[in-house]
Amino acid sequence: MDTTSTTDAADPRFASLPGRPGKIIAIHLSYASRADQRGRRPASPSYFFKPSSSVTASGSQIVRPAGTELLAFEGEIALVIGTPARHVDLAEAWDHVGWVTAANDFGVYDLRANDKGSNVRSKGGDGYTPIGATLIDARAVDPAALRLRTWVNGALAQDDSSAGLLFPLAQFVADLSQHFTLEPGDVILTGTPAGSSVVVPGDVVEVEVDAPFAPGAPSSGRLITTVVQGETDFDASLGSLPSADDGQREDAWGSREAAGLTPAFTLTPELRAKLELAPTAGLSAQLRKRGLNNVFVDGVQPMHPEAKLVGTARTLRFIPGREDLFAAHGGGHNPQKQAFDTVHPGEVIVIEARGDRAAGTLGDILAIRAHAAGAAGIVTDGAVRDYDAVSAVGIPVFSQGAHPAVLGRRHVAWDHDITIGCGCTAVQPGDVIVGDSDGVIVIPPALVEEVVDAALAQEDKDGWIAARVAEGERIEGLFPMNAQWRARYAAEHDQDPEPRP
Repeated sequence: MDTTSTTDAADPRFASLPGRPGKIIAIHLSYASRADQRGRRPASPSYFFKPSSSVTASGSQIVRPAGTELLAFEGEIALVIGTPARHVDLAEAWDHVGWVTAANDFGVYDLRANDKGSNVRSKGGDGYTPIGATLIDARAVDPAALRLRTWVNGALAQDDSSAGLLFPLAQFVADLSQHFTLEPGDVILTGTPAGSSVVVPGDVVEVEVDAPFAPGAPSSGRLITTVVQGETDFDASLGSLPSADDGQREDAWGSREAAGLTPAFTLTPELRAKLELAPTAGLSAQLRKRGLNNVFVDGVQPMHPEAKLVGTARTLRFIPGREDLFAAHGGGHNPQKQAFDTVHPGEVIVIEARGDRAAGTLGDILAIRAHAAGAAGIVTDGAVRDYDAVSAVGIPVFSQGAHPAVLGRRHVAWDHDITIGCGCTAVQPGDVIVGDSDGVIVIPPALVEEVVDAALAQEDKDGWIAARVAEGERIEGLFPMNAQWRARYAAEHDQDPEPRP
């Protein structure tokens, strides 16, 4: 049934659509490239609404509000519903899509903080949802073979396809139809891939969706939007004002480097090589000198005592097992599998299992996945299942030992990439993890270079002392060194004899 009014049909904002949409539903995070950029992969889609008053057509302008700096584009594939959909299954969901076209889900990151994920203010502004330029018949295309491209001032910024989605396009239709009726003319914005970034007044953004392998290679044409500067200030007496911090800038621009921020800590090859030489005992001593005593992961032992573990932390948290919670959260692509699927080369998966060793916290399949992804190792204050098979993988693993029971006996995988407690020690994502036959130490990134240099210097000194003791010298006055021994050591090493902190 055509419910479009004559007024709506004539409104130029909806020129590329059958009429004014009753609902616009947008996806928070849906492309693998974008999810990996953000460091998390959702187990299922999540959504937010945009008002139909935000829709505009190709060739329009978008206003960056006065007092804001972080207006970002998001090129997206838009689905336009053709026939009502309520409680449809995945197999029939695509039949309810009438058309496909391009969209741009603009947002102002300065306004995100108080929206708590609803995006009402940050993405609901007039003109913040350009759609068009023309509609593609959904019957004429394969929903798994749609291409999405975005250009900024003529330079290609996004180039991905529906094959890169974490969830098939039809799943959005089927899932949403469980909750409410999708009506003809409703629009689903299906998320954006990596490459979204900030635009400024004067920039021109173009988005195109096409089906290059379909007969005739149907295309939406270029959806063109020009950014202009707004002049009207927000009224502080009515609501919160725009604000931007470095976290919002990093998200809006796509990376700290693109935002012009100080790069996040990087464990360089040179620093990694130093840490591989430094024993955890020496690192622990240097951290203690700097007032940090609670940095040792208690209770874990190396699966391969000869292997050195060096990397940055990716964290995973288990809560105590409870049957109803495990039934609701333990299956599918749960946080445990998400953490192992998104680990990057050189990272260490650190697991909070509350010191409970009465069930396995990982097995051979997850160990193989971590090893194949280039992870530096795994640390868990729980147990390991398939112990011999995990050992054979060869990746460094520190744990409380073996246990044959599956995860669900004692644990529910609950969250990842958050601050956790492992072996009575706080671990934050990005902390530097070092392990050897003595155990595992956690080093705050800001202290790594200073601590490892001091530890290696102390190792040299301790080696020299050990050689003197082996020659028959007494420990008294030598360990620690008194002024006489310090002078001798300094003379042999061409150093200042004064003790270093």
